[in-house]
Order: sequence, then structure tokens, then C-alpha cells
Amino acid sequence: MAEFISSQFLPFIRSIRITDVIDILVVAFIIYNAIKLIRQTRAAQLIKGIAIILVVMYLSEWLQLNVIHFILTNTIQVGITALLIVFQPELRRALEHVGRSKFSAFFAKEGPSLENDIIDEVCIAAAARSKTKTGALIVFERKTVLGDMLTGGTVINSEITSEILENIFVPNTPLHDGAVIIKDGKISKAATVLPLCSNKNLSKEFGTRHRAALGVSEMSDAIALVVSEETGKISVTVNGDMLRNLSVSSLSALLSKLLVNNESEKLSKGIIFRRSQK
Repeated sequence: MAEFISSQFLPFIRSIRITDVIDILVVAFIIYNAIKLIRQTRAAQLIKGIAIILVVMYLSEWLQLNVIHFILTNTIQVGITALLIVFQPELRRALEHVGRSKFSAFFAKEGPSLENDIIDEVCIAAAARSKTKTGALIVFERKTVLGDMLTGGTVINSEITSEILENIFVPNTPLHDGAVIIKDGKISKAATVLPLCSNKNLSKEFGTRHRAALGVSEMSDAIALVVSEETGKISVTVNGDMLRNLSVSSLSALLSKLLVNNESEKLSKGIIFRRSQK
């Protein structure tokens, strides 16, 4: 036994180079992260279906079921192109997720930072809208340019003050519906339509504003602040996660951490909705 091991395995082990180890680790890392991304989308069930079809296809070839094998082989060939079209949004989000990874940070410039006084103005406006139960949606653009995700809107290009933000969201005014986009330390646009959250199992308690806030944070690194029209509760969405029932002080601390200090985007304590939630 020892002779067999020394004759068969030792030469193989000696032939392994450091580049082979690195190669295996990189492939394992890619597969692991690909599985994590797939589990968060409807593609997970699709992958299972494809796996079953492949097993049946190879069984049909082994059992010489020629008609079944012919149909399944051609279905797979045509289906790959169809899948790229049907799951284009998921593929796009996956590539954007890779682009926002820590590894890509070495090749990208640092995201724009805001001053604390701007955060204070936003928090004052959010507190005022919360007190009167007036709906509001404010989006902070970061590294990802939101241009192609936005529909409509009115260009504002003004300084950020609580008075302007409060007036924008006054009910029954032209700019009330939609989102305010904050870019480069200014109010860029108002009354902008955002993409909605792709999760079809999302609770009905989430209105259009919350769905839009989750949607834009799923598709980009933007941070969205929502004031509920029904309850007046303040929420923040980051990377497809949502944190609700924030006090003004908690909101200020969170926005300062994310937008002034450019710290981690992960919401940990108090999350009531997570993107992978089913």
C-alpha cells in the first residue's frame, strides 16, 4: 500500500506548482460568489431545471432514446440564447455587483463624500416630513451613475437645504411624486421615477416609494432615504437591504457613516428586509 501511494501520488504532489494552487483557489472563489449571487435571484430555480434537463439528455443518449435526445439537445442550444435575453436584468445586476466589489475598488476612484452640514439639512427635512406624515424619497448617487436608471424628472441643480427639500415634497405640487436625486453635493433632479424592486414576494406593506428605494439600491450603490406617507416612519436602503423605524439621530449617524466617512455599506443591526429574503 505504501509503495502504491509513493509511486502514484508522490509524483503527482511534487508536480503541483504554486500557480496551480492559486488557480484552484481563484476558481473556487468565483464559483462560491456565483452561487451566492444566483441564490438571491429567480435564476436559482432555473439552474435546477437546467440540471435536470442535462441529466435526462445524457440518460437518453445512454439508453439510445434518439428522439428525446435530439429534442433535448436542440432545446439546450436554442435555450442558452433565450436565457441571456430573459435574464438580462439578473445578469446586469450580477455584473454591477462585481463592479462594486472590494476588488474593483483598487481600480476605481473613491466615491463622493458629503459634508456633515448637508447630512444635517437632509435629516431636518426628513424629520419635518415624518412629523406630518408626508411621503418623501431622496436618493444619494455614489460611484454608480444613475442616468440610465432614471425616468423623467425636473432638473433642479440647487444647493441642499432643508427648506428646499421640504417644499419639493409638499403634497399636490408638481414635484411631490417621485424621487429627489442628490449628486455631487447638490439637488440634481426631482420628481424622478426609479426602477422598482424585482422581488415579487415583497410584503404588501411596502408602497411604491419603498419598492423604488429597494430597486435603485439593488441595481446600484446608491443610498435611498424614504419617509412613509402612511406611518411617517423613516427608512434607509443600501445594497438591497432596508432599515426602518429610524430616529433622526440614528438617521444622521447612519448617513454620516455611509456618505461622509464612506464606510461599509452593510446594514447589520435592525434590518427588517434583506434582498435574499423570500
